[in-house]
Amino acid sequence: MGMVVVVGADNAGVAYKDKIKADLEADERIDKVIDVGVGSAEDDTFYPHVGVAAAKKVADGEAQRAILVCGTGMGMAISANKVAGIRASTAHDSFSVERLVLSNDGQVLCLGARVIGIELARRLAKEFFDYTFDPSSSSGPKVEAICSYEAP
Repeated sequence: MGMVVVVGADNAGVAYKDKIKADLEADERIDKVIDVGVGSAEDDTFYPHVGVAAAKKVADGEAQRAILVCGTGMGMAISANKVAGIRASTAHDSFSVERLVLSNDGQVLCLGARVIGIELARRLAKEFFDYTFDPSSSSGPKVEAICSYEAP
C-alpha cells in the first residue's frame, strides 16, 4: 500500500506545488495526494495557515508525509514545526533530503521556489520518497530526544 501525501504552497510556491502534485499523482508509491492550497498565484493566504494545515494532517495520521513550497521554504518549515509531532525542514540538495528522513525521521519537506529551479525541486520531491527512517539506527535515540522536548 502506498503513501498518502499532503502538498501545500503559498502564492510564491503554487506553480511548483502544482507540478510536484502532478508528479506525485503519477508516482506508484503514492496512493493519494491531498492539496491544502493555495489554488492560484492570486490567492494571498499566508503560508503559516497552509503549513500548519498540512502538518496537522500528518500529525493526525491522515497522511504520512507532506511537501510544502513557499519563496524560501523556511517559512513553511517554521510553521509546520509548530505542530506537535512534526519534523519539517527546508532542503535544497539531495544529501539534505536523504538526511531529513534517515537522520531525523522528517515527514515534511519544504522547498523554496525562489531558491531552486523547478526541475531540482521535482527531483528532490521524488527522492524524498526513496527513504525510510529506521528507528533502530543510531539516529533513533536522537529523534526520541527531539520528541522528548514536545509538551505532552
